[in-house]
Amino acid sequence: MSTGRLHIDLGAIADNWRALDAMTQAETGAVVKADGYGMGAAPVSLALAQAGCRRFFVAVAEEGAAVRQAIGPGPMICVFGGHMAGDAALIRDHQLTPMINSVDQMLRHVEALPGHPFGIQLDTGMNRLGMEPAEWAALRDIALAQNPVLIMSHLACGEDPAHSMNMQQLHAFTQMTDGLNVPRSLSATGGIFLGTNYHFDLVRPGIGLYGGLPFIDAKPVVGIDLPVIQVRELDAGETVGYANYFTAPHPMRVATVSGGYADGLIRIIGTGGLGQVHAGDIACPTVGKVSMDLITVDVTHLAEIPDTLSILGRNQSIDTLAGAAQTISHEILTSLGARYTRSYHE
Repeated sequence: MSTGRLHIDLGAIADNWRALDAMTQAETGAVVKADGYGMGAAPVSLALAQAGCRRFFVAVAEEGAAVRQAIGPGPMICVFGGHMAGDAALIRDHQLTPMINSVDQMLRHVEALPGHPFGIQLDTGMNRLGMEPAEWAALRDIALAQNPVLIMSHLACGEDPAHSMNMQQLHAFTQMTDGLNVPRSLSATGGIFLGTNYHFDLVRPGIGLYGGLPFIDAKPVVGIDLPVIQVRELDAGETVGYANYFTAPHPMRVATVSGGYADGLIRIIGTGGLGQVHAGDIACPTVGKVSMDLITVDVTHLAEIPDTLSILGRNQSIDTLAGAAQTISHEILTSLGARYTRSYHE
């Protein structure tokens, strides 16, 4: 075995969706953009559809087409990016629902696909996607006459329950949408935990489905085992890796494993000094810099060197690894490369 093995638990993804669904009275959708957060949009979407999910969210129309091919007709597939130039055929042929972000997108959609379902995205303060209050006020009556199927916005600080931005955005969203006979959605994973005022008609979890915070009770979804290529004995004073970054303080054994930043195992895991892998339940710290294809690990304390060492699994979550890399779990998952041997199970 020359490549790392990436284990993906589809049953855990489905169970996480069911658990989040049980926390609200709203419908629960699922965000499967970025190839299902790196897990594979087709198998993830199919597992969620079989669990009962009927509303999926992707970033762009091309992603929506791939999800439609996986799950077939029926469930709604919403496109956060809206109706971009050149998207009409994809939207029509794959029954996608663009979330309209501007007057220009609204005009493009009704001219190219009159009568085709669409939703509206509003900007309540994140300043990223969606219509600002003045733009929405000018377009509102025209848009409502076309019967949108959903009105949504997105929380900037939903994973921080104490942040004042949450209440500010809730107030703005309520002001912009109260009294409308259209389903509404404001919350991703973080918003679900802010309480019922944030749930509206639909919640759309993303990272929580894949085992990430702030869903602390999520089942772990991802495991990565890296094969050991070589083990060498070092004398005190010898160095390891590029730039002589690590110097052995005493005689030690160092294992080289197959995996690196080309596989989404971010370089700072090694340079930050916080990275580790596991031999069973025993932690083994990384030493030296992570390189493109290889990571070096201190295994001096192991009685036996296993064939593989785990960098994600029961002893290290995606959030723990993200902390070592000084990033977020979303980046860890979506950065995982194509060289892993993938296995799906339930």
